[in-house]
Amino acid sequence: MLVTLVLAGAIAGAGPATGHPATVPECAGLDQLRIPASAMSLPTTGGRVTSTSVRTSVLSGMTITYCQVDASISPVDPSAPGITMRVALPHGWNRQAMMFGGGGYNGTIPDLTANVPFGPADQPVPLARRYAMFASDSGHQQNPAVPPSLDGSFGANDEALHNFAAGDALKKTRDASLFLIRHAYRAKPAEVYFAGGSTGGREALVAQRWPEAFDGVISAYPAWNNLSEALYLGHLTQVLAQPGAFPGVEKQKLLYDSVINACDGLDGVRDNVISNERGCHFDPRTLRCPGGVDAGTGCLSDAQVTAVTAMSTSFEWPYRIASGETGYPGFPFLSGADMRTPFLGFGTTPPADPMPVTSGYGMQYWNQWVKYFLTRDPGHSALAVDPRDPGKWRDRISHLSTIQDRNNVDLRPFARAGGKLILLHGAADELVSHRSTSDYFQRVQQKLGAHSTGTFLRYYLVPGANHANVGAPAFAAGWDSLSALERWVRKGQAPVRPIVTDASHARTRPLCEFPYWPHYRAGDPGAASSFACTR
Repeated sequence: MLVTLVLAGAIAGAGPATGHPATVPECAGLDQLRIPASAMSLPTTGGRVTSTSVRTSVLSGMTITYCQVDASISPVDPSAPGITMRVALPHGWNRQAMMFGGGGYNGTIPDLTANVPFGPADQPVPLARRYAMFASDSGHQQNPAVPPSLDGSFGANDEALHNFAAGDALKKTRDASLFLIRHAYRAKPAEVYFAGGSTGGREALVAQRWPEAFDGVISAYPAWNNLSEALYLGHLTQVLAQPGAFPGVEKQKLLYDSVINACDGLDGVRDNVISNERGCHFDPRTLRCPGGVDAGTGCLSDAQVTAVTAMSTSFEWPYRIASGETGYPGFPFLSGADMRTPFLGFGTTPPADPMPVTSGYGMQYWNQWVKYFLTRDPGHSALAVDPRDPGKWRDRISHLSTIQDRNNVDLRPFARAGGKLILLHGAADELVSHRSTSDYFQRVQQKLGAHSTGTFLRYYLVPGANHANVGAPAFAAGWDSLSALERWVRKGQAPVRPIVTDASHARTRPLCEFPYWPHYRAGDPGAASSFACTR
């Protein structure tokens, strides 16, 4: 499937591409190497390697030697920030390459020695498998004074905005990295893969703008409809900012424990995991304080019941936007979302102006979006924009939707090129709604048909898994999706009855294709063989 995207002049500058590929990269020869603009299919003014170094790391119990190449890609707009990128070129290269996606607003280069999202603890990370790894900061650099991945200030520049939100930086980084890989090893990769979660999961789906760029893709908990979720987060910000509406950490735990107590056994076993999420119908009014007035940590006031209900209810805006999106399905807070990680959920303090760093991640994300994407006024209050009635900002929202929500569910070009896609989401995700990912998958099925979709796409919903295994999740998901993807891409063998491991509790479950979920039958509740996928 992989096609060579560099032009003849770039190929000539990359060294010989015939004969046997090298297994040890030519590291020193890459230092200060110019990356011509012609090596990239999207507009840039070229790039340059800024440094190289030979490194040795112990990864997955193995000593791995690799060449780290740091480089930058220069923008077309002189006022735009450049793209900072990194490539890790292992000794004993396996003739394959992988790009990692970012998180939040990006702004830093992902760790190329890390694992894929929801990766297994007992299998080598990609670099230890001798993948050539690469990634970038998506075209802007994080302000260290802002919490990590929450600096949206780059959005004031159009080129930087398109690099991040439309995915332009993905393609530029991919093309430049393949140029360097080809130069280092005197050969192009046999396959190129992409893996990312959250924003990286969205990037994995955005990458389908170029259906021949990646042979295989792992997209985990993807924030694929970025603007739609931003509007929803803005709605929640306004709800939680109302007097008395914010439930403190103790009340968040009360809510979580109450939902688990009510719904845990619906899958046939009590194990602190809600597998039958769609069967869970918890009413927060059962926690209502007498008279609806806040009476302490053991109950919810009327204002808090309203706020909690809003967080688990779909939000629709009463106006048209250019992307065609009409709403966001809401977070599953009343069906098992992990509310024990407040930073990714409600936060520990209510949203306000200025926005506290102790408010929820989503509320801080909205704050940055309003200031730099929407109004481009750092002094503008995020609480002053109502997503239900944005007034003069409505046209700007519509325009941004064409940049941020441009994921095309027609994946036929990707499928025709031989691409394979593994889609993963935790049913207890507290930051990106798994309902939204299910919506994406169902749209693909409606467009292509269930049979055609199944030839190249698998979607797995992992009960009990939260966002990126943060904190101490009920189910710390780990599955060797990379080996499964390799077999699918290289041998045409689709995943068959995969098993996911809970690293925190030494148990396994069948990894069920959506809309199926694991139902306990009999036997050891810690063994996948005791469960059957049902719907």
